[in-house]
Amino acid sequence: MLEAGMKAPEFSLKDQHGSTVSLSDFLGKKVVLYFYPRDNTPGCSRQACAFAGAYREFQDMDVAVIGVCKDSVASHVKFAEKYSLPFILISDPELEAIKAYDVWQEKKNYGKVSMGVVRSTYVIDEQGIIEKVMPKVKPDTNAEDILNYLKSK
Repeated sequence: MLEAGMKAPEFSLKDQHGSTVSLSDFLGKKVVLYFYPRDNTPGCSRQACAFAGAYREFQDMDVAVIGVCKDSVASHVKFAEKYSLPFILISDPELEAIKAYDVWQEKKNYGKVSMGVVRSTYVIDEQGIIEKVMPKVKPDTNAEDILNYLKSK
């Protein structure tokens, strides 16, 4: 995984509206960049809903929230509509950002080994530097843990 103090890798990918979003668009603002395995799965849905529920607090702190997974723009549209997600969802089917942020890793599930996205979150500061790395986060507490971290600063 990348480490705090490193420059956050740049990306330019499509969001759920079909617009190109680049990390550099957010210079001057803190960014919570969270990587999750799939749209519309139980854990990922709970994680997204927790971020949606806390979104006003993130906005009040002038922090952008961006979710990233390899699902398509069309999948993100349905996911965002189904759960009224107010933040950006990035589609990364070619694993550009997913690999750059080192979250494409070997996973074991019921004895089967495969490659996939390890649920991880990065807090990136206003200059584009990684401030905090949270590997293998829990979907139910990820948003709250980040808010607590940001409030403690």
